[in-house]
Amino acid sequence: MPSKPEPKKRPLHLIGELPAALPADNDSFFGLESIEDPLQLLSRSTELADAFRSSARRAENYQAVAAARLTDPRRFDRMPVADLALLTGWTEEYAAKMAEYGRTLVDKGAPWD
Repeated sequence: MPSKPEPKKRPLHLIGELPAALPADNDSFFGLESIEDPLQLLSRSTELADAFRSSARRAENYQAVAAARLTDPRRFDRMPVADLALLTGWTEEYAAKMAEYGRTLVDKGAPWD
């Protein structure tokens, strides 16, 4: 049975992207509502879910590195963990763990260093 050609995939809209770069039909959720074939809908929605999860993990790594840098005891202007927690809305325990995790990323030679 011949398969249907896949529809062209639009690039994902990123938060902070300029409004001019948004598609005209911005009420649409990545065009998912226009996909009739359930297999294509499953495939495309799974791709989006995987992309969002990957992006979230990467953003959390950047948060951790920033937390580590802000609370670095070698900095004369270091931020206390309690202040970091207030700034981010995290608990102090979570802020300390994020800073610790960020230090491990930096020590491993994270690509953003």
